[in-house]
Amino acid sequence: MKISFAQKFKNLFSSKKIDEEFFEDLTDALVEGDMGAKLAYEITEELESICREKKISDEADIKNELKNMLLSYVKSYDLVPEQGKVNLFMMLGVNGVGKTTSAAKIAKLFKDRGEKVIMAASDTFRAAAEEQLEMHGERLGIRVIAHQHGSDPSAVVFDAAESSRANGGGVIIADTAGRLHNKENLVRELQKIDRIASQKADAGCYKKLLVIDGTTGQNALRQAEVFSESVGVDAIVITKYDSTARGGCAFTIGKQLGLPVAFVCTGEKYENIQAFDPEKYVEEFLG
Repeated sequence: MKISFAQKFKNLFSSKKIDEEFFEDLTDALVEGDMGAKLAYEITEELESICREKKISDEADIKNELKNMLLSYVKSYDLVPEQGKVNLFMMLGVNGVGKTTSAAKIAKLFKDRGEKVIMAASDTFRAAAEEQLEMHGERLGIRVIAHQHGSDPSAVVFDAAESSRANGGGVIIADTAGRLHNKENLVRELQKIDRIASQKADAGCYKKLLVIDGTTGQNALRQAEVFSESVGVDAIVITKYDSTARGGCAFTIGKQLGLPVAFVCTGEKYENIQAFDPEKYVEEFLG
């Protein structure tokens, strides 16, 4: 029977003496956990140095040192809308990461808290994206603003913001395109939406959330770099975080780009979304 990644980690800390081979195996485990070779080597080198300095040789103490290191890389991000204002939260990410579903989950989260919510179908390039968002809107009883397929996506955000302001403010969740294979066009499109959104939302009420697939490993870092360079990112949302996701990408993105995590999505249902808890995340990663 194939053992899980978390179980491998558990076995590593419970069955080995602390020597050079242990640290080599730890590096391999971190890489396997989608952390990326560069950061994995940095962590094990630093950990080995700490263990020598503090004369640590007990597995539990080493694991605790590693836990503290990992905790220093990941931060939570509290997404709190301001009452009576136009709050605009733009969803970024490549196609296929679960961006539209995440938009619906976050919209429901705020609706359940009593917020006035609008979803804006700003991915006008992919007809299925508009249809999908409208389907979510019908199921959740949340208004969706959409324009004709192929129309200007920034106009959708403009209309959503105008509607929200006329209704005394609230939360707008804007879904956007993610066709990274056509990067230049996508970047231009997102930058235009970004300009409109920053003008139409109230001051301090415009946030950009990057959705990344928790199973994609190092691709997630590259995506985070692209979107950060293009329009800037406030926080990330990790999707598909289940038994197949190892979760190391959050540490790499946190360490290299300083991006915090707002939410973790653990399944297909609307309720399968949680505010990011760094302590819990690190505990799960280390098995």
